[in-house]
Amino acid sequence: MTAIAGLVRDGKVLIGADSGGVAGWTVSVRKDPKLFSNGSYVMGFTTSFRMGQILRWVFKPPAPTKGSLERFMCTTWVDAARKALKDGGWATKESEREVGGCLLVGVRGRLFRVDEDWQVGEHVDGYAAVGSGEQLSLGALAATEHLGLDPEKLVLAALEAAERHNIGVRGPFHLLWEKAR
Repeated sequence: MTAIAGLVRDGKVLIGADSGGVAGWTVSVRKDPKLFSNGSYVMGFTTSFRMGQILRWVFKPPAPTKGSLERFMCTTWVDAARKALKDGGWATKESEREVGGCLLVGVRGRLFRVDEDWQVGEHVDGYAAVGSGEQLSLGALAATEHLGLDPEKLVLAALEAAERHNIGVRGPFHLLWEKAR
């Protein structure tokens, strides 16, 4: 249960995250964020706080190479993330297929969604969301993107919509811009 929302503005990525931690019917507000920078990447995660801890503190993401950033993310970056999670004892297998978690990754002014089956996608809209609050966040971003609002207000509105209508989403909300290149 989570709401992670991100967008691209002026060649930089902004990602926002809620603070809810859900276990069964219990929701707690976590102090440790679902959002962080690691190297030249900004990331917001769902699925497991342990997964996020490994990606934040253990994972040494490879520096983007010249050439196709999409190809790099789908191959070199995903392979390194999978290895870090496997070495950290978190990755699982279902039907002989490795399963990870869902996250948003911002790098070089582009926003990628990494799904549980390790596919990497980039939305044409310039924004994306993941977690149980995904649809609510996407709706809020779609409804407000043309209003010319500050990007931080847009992402906060998306997270607030998810909190208002999703039982597993809780503030406070955190925002993080991609580091300048």
